[in-house]
Amino acid sequence: MKHLRVTGLLLLLILSSCVSKNQNFSPNSFQQNLNNEWALQDSAKVKATGEAISSPDFRPKNWYPANVPTTVMAALVANGVYKNSYYGENLAKIPTEQFQHSWWFRKTFHLLSKKGGGHVFLRLNGIVYQANIFLNGKKIAAADTTEGVYRRFEFDVTNFIHPKKENALAVQVFPPKPGDPSLGFVDWNPKPPDRNLGIWQPVELRLSGPVALRHPHVVTKLNLPKSDHAQITVSAEALNLTEKPVSGRMTIQIGKKIAWQDVTFKPGERQEVIFDPKKFKLLRMENPKLWWPNNLGKQNLYDVKIVFRANDQISDQVAARFGIREVGSYFNKKGYRVFTINGKPLLIRGGGWADDLLLADTPKKLEAKVKYARAMNLNAIRVEGIWGTDDLYRLCDENGLLMLVGWSCQWEWKNLIGSECDELGGIKSPQQMDLVARSWKDQILRLRNHPSILVWLYGSDKPPRPELEKRYQQILKEYDPTRPFLSSATQTPSKVTGNSGVKMSGPYEWVPPVYWYGDSSRGGAFGFATEIGPGPEVPPLASVKKMISPDHLWPIDDVWNFHCGRGKFVNLNVYTTAITKRYGKAKSASNYCEKAQLINYEGIRAMFEAYAQNKFVSTGVIQWMLNSAWPSMIWQLYDYYLMPGGAYFGAQKACEPVHIQYDYARHWVVVVNNTYKSYEKLHAVARLFNVNLHEKFERTVSLDLNPNASRQLFEVPNVNGLSRTYFLDLRLKDASGKKISSNFYWLSTQPDVLDEAHANWYVTPALGFADLTELADLPPVKLKMTVNFSKEGTDRVARVRVKNPTGKLAFFVDLSVVRDQSGDLILPIYWSDNDFALLPGEVKSVTARFAQEDLQGQNPVVKISGWNVE
Repeated sequence: MKHLRVTGLLLLLILSSCVSKNQNFSPNSFQQNLNNEWALQDSAKVKATGEAISSPDFRPKNWYPANVPTTVMAALVANGVYKNSYYGENLAKIPTEQFQHSWWFRKTFHLLSKKGGGHVFLRLNGIVYQANIFLNGKKIAAADTTEGVYRRFEFDVTNFIHPKKENALAVQVFPPKPGDPSLGFVDWNPKPPDRNLGIWQPVELRLSGPVALRHPHVVTKLNLPKSDHAQITVSAEALNLTEKPVSGRMTIQIGKKIAWQDVTFKPGERQEVIFDPKKFKLLRMENPKLWWPNNLGKQNLYDVKIVFRANDQISDQVAARFGIREVGSYFNKKGYRVFTINGKPLLIRGGGWADDLLLADTPKKLEAKVKYARAMNLNAIRVEGIWGTDDLYRLCDENGLLMLVGWSCQWEWKNLIGSECDELGGIKSPQQMDLVARSWKDQILRLRNHPSILVWLYGSDKPPRPELEKRYQQILKEYDPTRPFLSSATQTPSKVTGNSGVKMSGPYEWVPPVYWYGDSSRGGAFGFATEIGPGPEVPPLASVKKMISPDHLWPIDDVWNFHCGRGKFVNLNVYTTAITKRYGKAKSASNYCEKAQLINYEGIRAMFEAYAQNKFVSTGVIQWMLNSAWPSMIWQLYDYYLMPGGAYFGAQKACEPVHIQYDYARHWVVVVNNTYKSYEKLHAVARLFNVNLHEKFERTVSLDLNPNASRQLFEVPNVNGLSRTYFLDLRLKDASGKKISSNFYWLSTQPDVLDEAHANWYVTPALGFADLTELADLPPVKLKMTVNFSKEGTDRVARVRVKNPTGKLAFFVDLSVVRDQSGDLILPIYWSDNDFALLPGEVKSVTARFAQEDLQGQNPVVKISGWNVE
């Protein structure tokens, strides 16, 4: 083993030579991916040793074909061993004993090239949880040296590789034990049967000459507050692999411009080579194209290529993609943390991310999940646990989604980590702290170039132990001092770094819309809420039918609750009570899901609107959650099947760039500007209607709107003669009469009442409920619709014009696109607006974008439905 060398790992971003967006990288000739054509088998069924299995002559019999990254369970599902595992309670029936011991992964390959002089490195970027590694009959690493799901391992295999013959690689992966800081989904969904055992990140070879390059890093600095000048610092770590001095030339290229410096490395030396903007004109940029979050500007991206040449030969090259931007934070007068982008304060509005339960997202689904967040006008996601492939971070870079990235509370509670925990979690021993500190370093090195990453969180529900936090701090100081950090996602102060400036005070259960405006001690619209939300989000019926069998579809039973996650609090009881009290008892699964979309829409809309109205007393809100890991009834803005429902469209409406809205508690009409532009000569119109659409109040005001501000316009008065259920219609127009924003509320003279005395971290109960049952008596309407389809690249776009020709209200109008022959829904789909109301005579035009290939050779048809739409 004397030839073995283990080093840290870098984020492997591939070269492009111009400012770019949505551009595919070309393959890096110094890297060979080993992700396809593996074989997989239970070690209990394999009698051979690792040395034998890794021999090129070994012939696996009855092994499962697989590609990595994959978990064992995902591979078994892909091979048809388990079918419909997400349907009903099937997941609970899968035997887990088979995952209590190791499994073998095996791959054969040929070395495609030997660049730069003959050094070959093997990289495993993520293993759950440990592995014995064998190559060509030799043991490269033992399991006790490859521990940790967030460690990234690299081995010098130059003396073990067969340059011109077939090579065989065998990886024996072992599951985590109680107390191991592994991957986890907390209470969001059931546990995966295999606990994500497998190879969950790519495997690759890295080739180099006498000097290898690692860890490219780009730091950008703006001359705030102007932002018309940027200084860029580029660096990379170089390692002399020989026992002799090596001299050569290091070059960097950004666009078509190149800078270089001559460098000499001592025998075996590891050195960080820095390109300082004070020395290189290339790195001093006037009027740079900045990277901005969603709805605030373009996501301009640059690529840098770093090359080292020795003796006129390329020894190694690395590349990184970056954005020119600067993030920061400060504490406001109330002690709440405010984040900034390019020197400007920013209200964070996002959701909590969940990978697929089996870590089996396809590239297409991953892209859709991110683009849904963008389409909802969100600007952030929180990743609890540094999960996801590099593609997740690339997509967030390209779509302007800021990322709050850090560890999971999986390690902070006894029932999750499987060992004793205290107020500082379960990472206690020196060995554990050393492991997670090394893991933290590996992930910082992996991800630090992404402009989308806003803040690092090295704690979730609890801050770490002081001695561990000091190590985290030292790692950040050395490898990424450019970003804010949080000791936890809670308001618990750290003994090392003090107050976090954020809160985790709930709720996680249904609360009425007025809660967000009326609560002043927990999750109301103040401060920065790192995880929060109005509880369950039951999807539309079409999705419910995909997860619940007909014999359990109605009434709600334990199968429904099985799809509500884990824990005694996670069920539909409070949510169903609210639906019944406010909208009337559901008569069927269809009726229940229909009412669920109403309560989802108004709950999510109110939360995001309240936080926007109160900026910058409120500084950020992360809806718990953005998406779901499997077919779920709870905590999602869109469901596992990519079906956008009431929650999705409520968020999309609330987070419009310029938006008119209603304060449920103070009855204000408010206009919010979520951009950095000013608006002049706007006109806001508010109208109150009885349930029969008799107009009871109207007011129009003119206003100017400052950048990044909210403005209270007027109070909606108490009006005599209102029906028990009534409507508020809000419109915001520019000087020419063009609509900028519209909003429609269904309200009650009988208000929701909070039971503040019995509030806790999970929920604030309701003492009384708004009476919205008159909605059930709305008369049916028949709408007119015209549709035009066009092709735009690989997409189809539907332009839909809907008219209400009647004298009645069309309430909660819902549009969908289906295939003409099968009737199946087209998903994912990106609507400009949906679940809207149409007053008598009103016309509304919306668009929907979807992939041409998703038609599967059929024609698209737009379907129209709604609360009272025929």
